[in-house]
Parts: sequence; C-alpha cells; structure tokens
Amino acid sequence: MADAPVAQARVPRSAGGGRSAVVAAGILLSRLVGFARQRATAFFFGTGPHADVLSFALRAPNLLQNLLGEGTLSASFIPIYSRMLEEGREEEAGRFAGAIFGLLLALAGGLALLGVVFAEPLVAVLAAGFLGDSGPVDRFPLAVTAVRITFPMTGVLVLHAWSLGVLNSHRRFFLPYVAPVLWNTSIIAALVFTGRAWLTGAHNPATASLSLDSLNRLLFAACVGALVGGVLQFGVQVPLVLRVLRGFRPSLSLRVPGVRRAISAFWPVVSGRGAVQLGAWLDVFLATYLAEGAVGALNYALTLYILPISLFAMSVAAAELPELSRGLPGGADGTYVARIDRSLRQIALLVMPTAVGYLGFGYLIVGAIYRTGSFDAQSTLLVYAILAAFTLGLPASSASRLLQNVFFALSDTRTPAKIAAQRVVLAAALSIPAMLLLDRLAVPAGFSSLASGGATVAAAGQDGLRFGAVGLAFGAALGAWYEVIRLVRAARRRLPAIRLPGRALARLSSTALAAAAAATLVWWALPPLHPALLALAVVGSYAGAYLGAAWLLGFPELDSWLGRLVRRFRKR
Repeated sequence: MADAPVAQARVPRSAGGGRSAVVAAGILLSRLVGFARQRATAFFFGTGPHADVLSFALRAPNLLQNLLGEGTLSASFIPIYSRMLEEGREEEAGRFAGAIFGLLLALAGGLALLGVVFAEPLVAVLAAGFLGDSGPVDRFPLAVTAVRITFPMTGVLVLHAWSLGVLNSHRRFFLPYVAPVLWNTSIIAALVFTGRAWLTGAHNPATASLSLDSLNRLLFAACVGALVGGVLQFGVQVPLVLRVLRGFRPSLSLRVPGVRRAISAFWPVVSGRGAVQLGAWLDVFLATYLAEGAVGALNYALTLYILPISLFAMSVAAAELPELSRGLPGGADGTYVARIDRSLRQIALLVMPTAVGYLGFGYLIVGAIYRTGSFDAQSTLLVYAILAAFTLGLPASSASRLLQNVFFALSDTRTPAKIAAQRVVLAAALSIPAMLLLDRLAVPAGFSSLASGGATVAAAGQDGLRFGAVGLAFGAALGAWYEVIRLVRAARRRLPAIRLPGRALARLSSTALAAAAAATLVWWALPPLHPALLALAVVGSYAGAYLGAAWLLGFPELDSWLGRLVRRFRKR
C-alpha cells in the first residue's frame, strides 16, 4: 500500500521514541537471559521428548496469562486508568486499580487451582498426541506432573501484567519489562544446580547421555524454577507499584468507577485473545501428533521469532497506548494519524532488516545460540526452517501489535477480536495440509553446512526429526498478513487516512537486502570458525552495514529510536 499523505503532517516532538527505547532495553535484557535459558534447555534436552514436555509445561499456564494478562489489560485497563490520571483523578484511579487487582487475583487464582486439580484431562485435551507414545519416554505422565508444578504461577504472571499496566500508565517502563530476567534466571539456576554433575565432567555430553531418571529430575527442577521465578518477577515490581498508586485498596467491588466499563471492554478482548490462544494451542496440539521433537523445535524457533516483535513492536505499542488513549481524536485528526504512521515506520526500521537477516543468516543464528550438548546440526536445520517460515509473517505481526492498540485506544475491542478469530481459522486451514505434507520429509542427518563454507557435516542424528512443524509456521505467517490487512481496512472507518507505510517498507527492505549482500561476501571470505564467532562476524557486519546506510541516507525512522543523539551528531 502506498504511503498516506498524513506522513507529512507535523507531529509534535515527544518522548515517545525515548520511551520506546527504554521499553526495548528492558525487553532486550529479558530476552538475552531468555536465550541463555533456551541454550541451557537445548544443552540438556536438545529436541528430544523432554524438550517437548518442558515447552508444553511452560506454555500451559501461559494460556491463562496471555488470556487475562498484558494484551487484555492493555485494552480494558490501561486506557481507563490513563485517562483518570490525565484528568487528575489519582485517588479514584488507585481505587479502580485496586478493584481490578482483586478481581484478577480471584479469577486467575481460581483458574490456576482448577488447572492443578484437572491437569490430567487438561493435558489429554491440549496435548493429545502425547497419549500415543510408544517409545522409551512416555510424555503424557511427565506432562501431567510438570503442569501441576507450573500452573500455580499463572496467577502470579497475571498480576505481573496488572503491575505492568499500572507502571506503563505512569510512564515507568523499564522495570516491568526487565522483570522477566528473574523468571529466566530462576529456571537456569534450577537446571544448572540439578545438572551440575554432568556439567562438571561426570558425564561428557559429546559421548554420553543422561539417564531417563536424570532427565526427569532436570525437567521437574526447571518447572519448580519457573514457579519460583514467576513469584520473583511480580514481587520485584510491588514496591514501585505501591509508590505510584494513590488510594489503592484491593477489593472485589463492581461499584468502583471504571470497573464496569473495564469489564465491558474485557470480555470482547478475552474472546479475541481466546481466539489467538486457540490458534497458538492448535499449533501445539497438532505438533504433538508430529514426529518427536516437533513441539520443542517449534518453541526454539518461536523464541527467536518473538524477539523482534517484543523489542521493536511491543515496545513502541506499549509506549504509545497511554498517549493514544490520552489524546483521542474527535474525527480523522491528521496529527493523531501521523503519530500512528510514525510509529509504524519506527517499528519497520528494525523489523524489516531482522526479517531479511533471519531468512539469510538464520542458520548461523540458530547454531550460535542453540548448538550445544544434545542440540546437534540436525536440530539446527529443523529450527532454522521453522524460523524462516515464521519470518515470512514477521512484518505483518509486528504492525498488528500497534494497530490492535489503536483500536483499544479508540475503545473498540470487538473489531480486533473478530479479526483475530478469522485469522485463527484461516491459519489452521492452511497449516494442517502443509503440516501433513511436510511431515513426510525427514530432516537429513548429514548435509552441506552453510556454517562451514560448504563442508559436509555429519550430524549425530536424532531419529525421527521431520519438517512437519514448518507447515504450522507457514500457516501462521499467512494468517498474520490477513490480520494486518483487515486491521488497516477496519481502522479506516474511524481514521480514513491511515495506511501501511508501503514506500517506507520498500525503502527499508532494499537497504536491508543490500546490506545482506555485503555481509554474505564477508561470510564466504572468512575461514572456518566456531559457529558463535562466525555468526557474530557475519550478523555484526550485516547490522553495521544496514545501520550505517540508514544513518548516511538520513532515514527519519532512526531519529524515532535515538532521538537527540542522532540530531546532535547530524548537526556536527
């Protein structure tokens, strides 16, 4: 789509870019530690059955956390709370926050208890493929025990989302987004402590493997670490939340001003989030029927895929939602739409080169992060293929995060919910045949390795790894493009001038492709190196070439991220 004329509208300078950078910094630290957690998981479990179970066990409580947490509160809580603060009704805002806290605690706590009690039927429904295991590892009983350990953290993670909403509304962004560092660190500590004998040389991961009992102990230790980490993640925010809140008093009252309005917005968002979660769980459900290792491989790829969405899309969307909620347009306000356009360009500046980088250098990135211990070359190829399929929808998913928040700021929660449900149906219809077709293809145990300049790599070879999960990722990517197109069309009913910044996307993509070509020359000129060093050299040269070109060409989107720093150096 062509750029809208509103791109020329004058948008008053604000701290929006600075706030986005603060959010991104917090998320980056959290994600870096998250990669360390994934590397620890890959070291011990590779893409084997225990990786499948751990991925499921950590995702099961996230079903409720995602359903009731950040996305839902962004639509129902933050706009109302932010407007109360803008109008100087701080005591009333505190009572409103207290009532939402109490209601969330009761709802999430009750559902978490039900999850513990009914863990067995829950796993039977959501991971039905585990029921048919006939190999040496029966994933079903392991998953039931793991879910019983992790499910209580659901309530705590929902409260973390509530505290994030409070702090974002007060323009305190760094702490709530860096707090998950504690969650990831707790899991790493549990794995390292439990597997310390293997790590200190009692076992050689290159020639030996842990017993099933040892792997089971590691699995359950990671689950306990996740539960403890969830408590720490919420607890570290409590002092600051209590400091900024006024008139806070937890309650279950529906008579507090704003509560009924929040609830009326809450349920449409829950239905929309429910559709999204249904789609995510459908992927997991279908992956349990694929060859062993598909669930774990899908999770490894998703961690990389979500990184740019969290860093570059969610950071901008989170920083802009309170501001968009404070300045609702009376109609098609040019300044308001120009702010949205600027934010879309700000996201695209870093998302487009990430997409090109994942497609071109994803094998190097996956190998550098995960290639260790039980995670071999065969696993690397599978995860890269899944990541590449997901990446096809990365620009669309990133833009959708901001556009959803635009609807939330306009007090319209039904439209994005309806579109999300349509996306799920379409993605499932496309994913299932692609999954079944690709699951016939085995991941080769020996192949020409891009990471070693074309030398043949003989992978240790995990029996049964297949490409079926790539089909799930491909369907999700096509669904993402459907969603963003529908969101733009629906937004034009309220804001006729809104468009996707097509010309900017083309300009940023061409710059990224030129930088990728230069980095490819560097890749082939380098001698054989350790995968981590090779990835650092190639990806580093790619990032440097792209950002350098963006600087020299004077891309205005760079100013949105670096603000005064860019302007100061350009003046020199």
